[in-house]
Amino acid sequence: MTSRWATHSDTSDTPPETDVPAVAYVRMSTDHQKYSTENQLDIIRNYATARSLQILRVFEDSGRSGLRMDGREALQNLLSEVRTGQADFKAILVYDVSRWGRFQDADEGAYHEHVCSRAGIRVHYCGEQFENDGSIGSNLLKTVKRVMAGEYSRELSVKVFAGQCRLVELGYRQGGAAGYGLRRVLIDEHGNPKGELSRGEQKSLQTDRVVLVPGPRQEQDVVRRLYRMFVEDGRSEREIADTLNAEGHLTDLGRPWTRTSVHQVLTNEKYIGNNVYNKVSFKLKQRRVVNPRGMWIRAEGAYPAIVEEALFLRAREIVDARGQHFTDAELLEALRGVLKQKGILSGLIIDEQDNLPSSSAFRNRFGSLLRAYQMIGYEPERDYRYVEINRALRQAHPGIVAQILDGVAERGGQAVQDPDTDLLRINGEFTASVVLARCFETQGGSQRWRIRLDTGLVPDITIAVRMDELNQAPLDYYLLPSIDMTIARLRLAEQNGLSLDAYRFDTLDYFYALAGRAQITEAA
Repeated sequence: MTSRWATHSDTSDTPPETDVPAVAYVRMSTDHQKYSTENQLDIIRNYATARSLQILRVFEDSGRSGLRMDGREALQNLLSEVRTGQADFKAILVYDVSRWGRFQDADEGAYHEHVCSRAGIRVHYCGEQFENDGSIGSNLLKTVKRVMAGEYSRELSVKVFAGQCRLVELGYRQGGAAGYGLRRVLIDEHGNPKGELSRGEQKSLQTDRVVLVPGPRQEQDVVRRLYRMFVEDGRSEREIADTLNAEGHLTDLGRPWTRTSVHQVLTNEKYIGNNVYNKVSFKLKQRRVVNPRGMWIRAEGAYPAIVEEALFLRAREIVDARGQHFTDAELLEALRGVLKQKGILSGLIIDEQDNLPSSSAFRNRFGSLLRAYQMIGYEPERDYRYVEINRALRQAHPGIVAQILDGVAERGGQAVQDPDTDLLRINGEFTASVVLARCFETQGGSQRWRIRLDTGLVPDITIAVRMDELNQAPLDYYLLPSIDMTIARLRLAEQNGLSLDAYRFDTLDYFYALAGRAQITEAA
């Protein structure tokens, strides 16, 4: 077994020494079962056998879109070997043109192939009905196929968007947390409730749907009171947050209230029962766009309202008016003041300023936050939101390690933690490292996790704990043997293909059982 994108040896019979060395590249997003990596490899191996090509390694990108190079570590590593002259192969075997990529600019796929050709390495499309031999006919067909691959993604994007809009209009939730005062409920294809979804839980059947329902009565009362304090009492978001915190109320994430969290409740139509979609577009992974309200897809009265519509609209008027009385120059000057005070800028920092409209006002006025930053000469180096999350994970790490130590002991095993290296030694037989993987979102809204393996201490097993979307609790676990890990970093998606799913577990019961058996064997 190997990592998702690491190269690994092919298991087919060893061909004669005269065969041409080659590597295979396979990619699967969620297109169709015919594009599973196993099916691709079957075609590629038959192609290689018929043409005396020896497959040295397989580069695999599972669960990766072909629209861009971002996130396709396998293809990036393959091309890196080609560019640096480290390639020990003369051919690259791909199932078809679409597996190489569904680039929206057909020339991008051609460029990557040209990089290989310039290095004397030919790309073979094993499932296509033409030989990629550089002939006029081959080049014409290949160009058409590249355009068709990109057009397929565009057509699919339109169909998927239309389907999502239809589901929204029917009142079904299209992803995201419920929010304070609301809960997500799973229903079957006939509209019958199946149960409430906890934070981080997702539906398992394609025919199931998710709807929002009002949450506990106490939370509903807090939401209504929050609106009244803002509209009727004229209190700011900061003052409301201070009041709620003083009374011991926490947000749906279990955290103290802030100006931002109060503002989000005040501006979200779901509290008047509207199901809203398409606030932000990121079609074909090209450019993230914040859409005006006129482009939002909404189903009014999709579920019971918590707040009266008149009260919500009055709150919206107050928020909108607060941003309209600033001129562009005044907004930018205020932004310069925040930058001078804080040293950095982000949407979170802007939202926490009492004397400024929200970050969404800057997006609406200038097109994007980055555009506003550029107009005051500020270039953000990176997103600093991860700092707080990483700090919380460092604080959570000892507790999770302690749970693992207790779990081993309960199964009759012995586990101790080395105070110098933090490695766990199980029954004196093998070592384990515990790594917490922070969950983050791509620009397209997909969840990703990065795992850094300890290549210095080289534990026998790395227990990689994938955190949930809120980075508050473990989602699942990957038990990664060092003998199978050939790289220092892994990048995980929500679905990772067979090469990594073999190491995935919902709980650590298997690890505890392994530790218990090791203890029994040692005693025997």
